[in-house]
Amino acid sequence: MVVVGNPNTGKSSLFNALTGGSAKVGNFAGTTVSALRGTLTVPGLPPIELLDVPGAYSLSASSPDERVATEAVLGVGRSQPPDVVVVVVDGARLQRSLYFALQALELGLPTVVAVNLLDEARSLGVEPKLAALAEALGVLVVGTVARTGEGLEALRAAIGETARTRRPVTPPHTFPPAVEADTERVVAALPDAWRSGPERDRAVARWWLFSADAAGVLPGGDAALPAVVEVRAQAKAQGRDLESEVVAARYNWIDARMPVFVGTGAGPSRTLTDQLDRFLLHPVSGTLAFFGVMSLAFMALFSWADPMVGAIEAVQGWVSDGVRAGFEAAAAAAPMGGLVALLGDLLVDGVVNGVGSVIVFLPQIGLLFLFLALLEDCGYLARAAHLADRVLRLAGLPGKAFVPLLSGYACAVPAILATRTLPRQRDRLVTMLVLPLTSCSARLPVYTLLVGALFPAVWWGLPARPLALAGMYLFSTVLAVGASLVIGTFVLPDRDDPVLFELPPYRLPNLRVVVREVWSRCREFLSEAGGTILVATLVLWALTTFPRTSPEELLSPEVVAEAVASGTDLEALAAPLALEYSAAGRIGKLMEPLVAPLGYDWKMSIGLLGAFAAREVFVSTLGVVYGVQEADEEDLTLRESMRAATHEDGTRVWTPLVGASLMVFFAIALQCLSTVAVLKRETGGWRWPAITAAWTFGLAWVAAFVVFQGGTWLGLGG
Repeated sequence: MVVVGNPNTGKSSLFNALTGGSAKVGNFAGTTVSALRGTLTVPGLPPIELLDVPGAYSLSASSPDERVATEAVLGVGRSQPPDVVVVVVDGARLQRSLYFALQALELGLPTVVAVNLLDEARSLGVEPKLAALAEALGVLVVGTVARTGEGLEALRAAIGETARTRRPVTPPHTFPPAVEADTERVVAALPDAWRSGPERDRAVARWWLFSADAAGVLPGGDAALPAVVEVRAQAKAQGRDLESEVVAARYNWIDARMPVFVGTGAGPSRTLTDQLDRFLLHPVSGTLAFFGVMSLAFMALFSWADPMVGAIEAVQGWVSDGVRAGFEAAAAAAPMGGLVALLGDLLVDGVVNGVGSVIVFLPQIGLLFLFLALLEDCGYLARAAHLADRVLRLAGLPGKAFVPLLSGYACAVPAILATRTLPRQRDRLVTMLVLPLTSCSARLPVYTLLVGALFPAVWWGLPARPLALAGMYLFSTVLAVGASLVIGTFVLPDRDDPVLFELPPYRLPNLRVVVREVWSRCREFLSEAGGTILVATLVLWALTTFPRTSPEELLSPEVVAEAVASGTDLEALAAPLALEYSAAGRIGKLMEPLVAPLGYDWKMSIGLLGAFAAREVFVSTLGVVYGVQEADEEDLTLRESMRAATHEDGTRVWTPLVGASLMVFFAIALQCLSTVAVLKRETGGWRWPAITAAWTFGLAWVAAFVVFQGGTWLGLGG
């Protein structure tokens, strides 16, 4: 049983109210688009599994999340036809919602219609006539208010009765004879696996007719249907617009009956939504409000999350110290102490710290999704996208790309997933290709370390460190906009289609739905990013650990004798040399000629190598390189070690110019295996991830080269 409907109809709120909080998030139909599964209890029937899929405006899917909803209702692809379809419509905007309801009724499946948001309809002076709706549609119709629970028991009973009787539905509307003839031609060509009944076959044929591309292939490449191309070509030759004919037939039926379906109340002349929109959509006041809201978002991401980040780091440190101490004690008592100690290092440095490098940013990710969920549920996010549309269109992107781009400042992984809401594949691809350029939260520890260690507090009377940090975010924003302009103009040029924005009324967020959405998104983030980073961290640990060399082999006999006499720890004394002779050290030495023009030495090369697992690993890698235990961006010992490091000729290794070069490199290069993995899956292959990695690394090298060599030429290298 599936719950479907337009976005902003209160569908998810109604689903949660019906299932009583038993919903579980799952990946639907072989994709990673989240769907809610819950259990509905109806007296006299066994527990019913209820599926809540993403909202859609029609069954002609134009985006990946809408396609999930379409496949669930049609029962195509990897989905089975549902036993009962529950269509949720907006009682305050009934005319728009009924279009989707008619498409669902065309399937002929047992259907229940829930007219939700009756409280908003009444506030507008609208009172849907439920009996007239039920008679015209030929199905059970129930009025509900999900927030207050009004009508829930009646809806539960209607679902139970429909599930028991399984009475098929006959669509109340008809199509012109020419459209019916075209539909039958496509029906005749449908694969046998897609057939299950006359009404559903015709609905599937219409979906294929309007969802397939110019070659008759469905989104996702399920199959090709030459009959679709033939029918379209014939209609075009006859001067007919097939889609307009189908849409007009549905709306003609709706328009003719709307006076019967709604009351005659005039409604208020100006609603609260109208009054707020006069301010929030104004070019001047709306833009100022937008920047205020975004400033609050960044304050939440980069300030409010600090206590939670600190708490996670404290727990991680406690677990790390406990595991290390336990293995050290076991190693001292075990016959094979060296092997036990090595296993302890693996668990601490590879597993605990590897997982911790992901979890430590979960508060920021959670706050971002909480912020977005609240803005979406209250109705403001659609206004923000509308305001951003003009600017983004100049860069070759639609206004709806605003939400994924905003998400990119927390993490590119969920931001790339958020591009599924964009209807056009070209827009999704351009947005995904520029998202790695937004300064995600994983870059923040690197920026903070380099700025705090290398930049003066005051420069020419100005606060240098805050300005440098703000400058990096401004740089990444300008870079992302410029890259989208270049890619959208020269690599993936396309027409500038108009985009319609639905501006739902402002309403109080449903906290239960918001919390559930945040939890599902956070869990999805951990499952997407955690596994890749953990594996990469284990590989990095192995590279920095092997081949194993004893301190006696690395240190001269005189140094060993002096250390033994003074009680100095030989392992700690030999650690820098052990790193140099490890596999990672040797790779760093090999990389040094490539990065030397950027101002980097072989130790920085190891940091860059570690950053492939996750950018923030650069910080902990430097801690290992400089012999600093448990280093992070706040560790003054690491900063002091960096400031004190010198080349053989006595010149400083780390300078403000080197720090600027590194920050520019990190701002551009795609150094995140999780992002590469998600790009590969979302684009359907390795082509675009490989192209993105190549051009970002090439541009990063050139930009860092210009910064370092240009700064050196200007005498800024000291």
